[in-house]
Amino acid sequence: MNIEQPLPDEVMKQVSVQVPKNADLENWFTYHAPTPDDIPKYKDVRKAGLKLAETIKENCPRGADTSAAIRKVREAVMTANAAIACCGKKA
Repeated sequence: MNIEQPLPDEVMKQVSVQVPKNADLENWFTYHAPTPDDIPKYKDVRKAGLKLAETIKENCPRGADTSAAIRKVREAVMTANAAIACCGKKA
């Protein structure tokens, strides 16, 4: 029988778990209007994501893996957009 045991204290001291600060949560869930400097960054990220998604579609057979790959590209673009919007900005 396999019973889970808590990790020893010496191992727990080496584990680093980061919990977001309230200020980070507020920043992440606040609308940040794009600045003039941000607009070309968003465009470049979307253009690169579109190119990768098109390349995947053109070169991979139809199926769940191809669909997942394109979905992950979309997720990457959205996460990159969030980085542009949120990083270094305060609500």
